[in-house]
This record gives sequence, structure tokens and C-alpha cells, in this order.
Amino acid sequence: MTRKILVAALISAIIAVLFVAGCTGEGPSTGGETTVDVIYAATGPMPMLLSTDQIDGYMAWQPFVAVATVSGIGKVVSYSQDMPPAGMWTDHTCCAFAARTDIMQERPDLVNAFSALTIAANDYIKQNPDKAAELSADWLYGKDDMTFGNVTVNSVDVLKASIPTLKFTSDPSEAWIQSNDNFVVSLRELGYITGSLKDADTATVHSELYDFSPYEQAKAMLANGSITTPASAGTIALGYLPSDHHAALFVAVKDWQYFNDTYGIALKPASEGSGAVDTADLIVNGAKVATVKLVKGEGGSQLMTLAAQDTIQFAFVGTPPAITAIDKGTPIKILHPLQTEGSGLVVSADAPANDWQSFIAWAEQRAAEGKPLKIASPPKGSIQDVQLRAALGDSNVVVNEAQ
Repeated sequence: MTRKILVAALISAIIAVLFVAGCTGEGPSTGGETTVDVIYAATGPMPMLLSTDQIDGYMAWQPFVAVATVSGIGKVVSYSQDMPPAGMWTDHTCCAFAARTDIMQERPDLVNAFSALTIAANDYIKQNPDKAAELSADWLYGKDDMTFGNVTVNSVDVLKASIPTLKFTSDPSEAWIQSNDNFVVSLRELGYITGSLKDADTATVHSELYDFSPYEQAKAMLANGSITTPASAGTIALGYLPSDHHAALFVAVKDWQYFNDTYGIALKPASEGSGAVDTADLIVNGAKVATVKLVKGEGGSQLMTLAAQDTIQFAFVGTPPAITAIDKGTPIKILHPLQTEGSGLVVSADAPANDWQSFIAWAEQRAAEGKPLKIASPPKGSIQDVQLRAALGDSNVVVNEAQ
């Protein structure tokens, strides 16, 4: 318990200093300080920005870390789990499976079945990483090449490099819950939590955020080799993001026959072919249970808006957007993780930095020359943004939010 309190307090202190400084673009007036310019950007264009020297590096989720290494335009300074402060980000939270509370109350067997399929799909990925990479590349890119300006890279090669760097797990472990607690602290400091979680104690936060009963029911069904067939549910919708972090969905649909034959549950695509699938039948024990609309989102916040509107009933989504949505009254619960870790800090291939220490030395040199490093990051409050700021703060580097 003491370690947990210290970790949360450390994050709170780091974020409090960095976000106040960063929001104004001004750091503490210490003189001769080292600053880094953080530029908020969508992840998709980041490799092109790096290849055209518009930025010096970027902090992003996979597969955009692997894009840089496979294409040769960049190299990894540090994967997210290895970033400072030491030990803080091991098995850190990333994406999770969430559901609306009304469907959980009205159709628990349906929720349990989806959870069971997700757990089975994660096991599939761990046992068949290359196959999972091929199926994910098919869904995301039609197995076509990925092009970023004048840089072209094979999507299957990228996904084969990316998938092994993620930890596909459905276990709501103590470390995962603690990581979410840390992000609650960070989001409070950002001013993104203003509702039911703003002043809540840890026990109340956990009660508001989680319901692990579908996970426990799903585990028991898988162990017994029998999935309970839910009542017919008509048409429902599941939101996801176009990232290999959500590979559990891609493999479940693309190799639906395997899951049907092995577990008695499947998401059978309405039409089979290359590329993403937008409609599938949920089949349990040979019976069609529901038509499932697979809704591609542009970001976690958008998916949470769709959940609030009851446009989608289930979501594969990052935990920070889910946390902020629950804080504001969106009727959802986080059921279990999809995966942990899976992000990294990338710099240009010719940069004089190969690890965190040499990156900081480079940042100090550039700041002294009056040319601070330009590092792109996903939106403020994202996992990657919080980690980057905490790591820089731990190294006494001031963040400037560049325009």
C-alpha cells in the first residue's frame, strides 16, 4: 500500500508542475532550463512528419512505432513500459473492453459471451503472433503497403514487428488497476475529471469504473468448455479503433471458423474478403444471437460519445477516455483489459539518441542551441502524453506546448 501511495503521489507532483507549465507554454523561471516542444498531432501523419524533418520524434501507440523502425525512418528511444520514472509504467494500462450498464443488466449472457470471445481471441494472438499480424494487416490495410510521403512499407512486416511488443491480456491484475489509479490522478490534475470521480476515494473510483463479473463468468465458461447461449438480441453495435491494439476483434472476425469450431462462439462476417468488416453475426453454439455492427471510431472520446448516445453498446477503447466518460455520467463499465503497454518514443534514424539517457543529452544540447526538440504526441491527457510528460519531468525537462 505504501508503494501505491508513493507512486500516485509522484505522478500527481509531476503532472501538477508539468501541466501548469505546459498550458501556458512557460516553465519555471530557473534560467538555462532544458525545454522540449510538444506538438499535438494525429498519430497517422507522425511518420511522414518525421521523414520530412518537420519533427524530431514522436510518442505514439503501435503500429506507428513499428512503422518507423521497419521503414528505416526512425528508431525507438524507449518503449512506454521502460520510460522514467523507473518501474512506473510496467504493464501499464492501455485499451479495455467496456459495455453500457443497461445491456449488462438486461442481457448478462450476451455480455459474458462477448467477454469470452475477447479472452479467447487474446489467447489466439499470444499463440499465433504472425497469423494475428497478417489478419490485423488485412483488416487495417488490406495487406497493402503503408505510404507516408515518399516512404512506403509493407503492412504485414509492420504488424509482425508491432504485435510482439504488446501484451495481450484480459486479466484485470492489481498492476493494471494501479495503473488506472495513476491515470485517474493525472486526469484530475489535467482538469479532465470534474464529475463523480473528482473527489472520490479509491474504493468509490473502483466501484464506479469496473465490473469484473463478466470476465469471471467468461473465464469459467471457457474453462468448462461451454458458452451459455444468450437470448436473441437483434442488432447491437461494438465500437473499436483502427489499431492493432484491437487485434482481438480482427482475429475473431477474420478467423471466425476457428473460434466457432474451438469454442462454439464466433463473429461471422456478413461478407468475407480483404479489409475491414462492418457487420458480423454473433453465433453461439450454432445459433445466431445478434447482428453486430462494427463501428470504426477516430478516437476514444468519439467512441465514448457514441456509447453515451446508445449508438454503440460495447467498445474497445483506451482506459483514459473511458474513465473521463464515466466521470461525466456515461453509463458504462470497464470489464477487463484488452492489452497493456504498446507505445513508444521514436526519433529520426540519424538522431544522436539510442536510449533515454542519450535522448535527454540531445534535448539539453538542442535547448542550449536555442532549437528545442520538437516531439509530436497524441492529444493532451492521452496515455502517451501523460507518460511523455512524466518521463521528461523526471529528467528535469520542461514541456512547452508548441503551436
